[in-house]
Amino acid sequence: MSETTSVKQQSTAAFYGQAVLSFGVALGAVALGIFFLDADAWVRAFLAVGVLYLVTSCFTLAKIVRDRQEEGRIVSRVDQARLEKILAEHDPFRKI
Repeated sequence: MSETTSVKQQSTAAFYGQAVLSFGVALGAVALGIFFLDADAWVRAFLAVGVLYLVTSCFTLAKIVRDRQEEGRIVSRVDQARLEKILAEHDPFRKI
């Protein structure tokens, strides 16, 4: 019987900080680009709403991907526990 252990993956504080900083810089650069764009106000407003929609869609997608990944891990753990229970209760020398 092979025993599998799940390694908990945890990101470092530096990786978290870099991701947050990168997101902030990208969003700020796009906001400044829209603000200083040589176009009418309605065009800049349309682009700003489009960027906000894109950001919220990205957060939603990331959450859904994470939830599906966690759901897969839980199902795998339940299946592994069932198998271990069956194997622990099995007695090959018991009469049928």
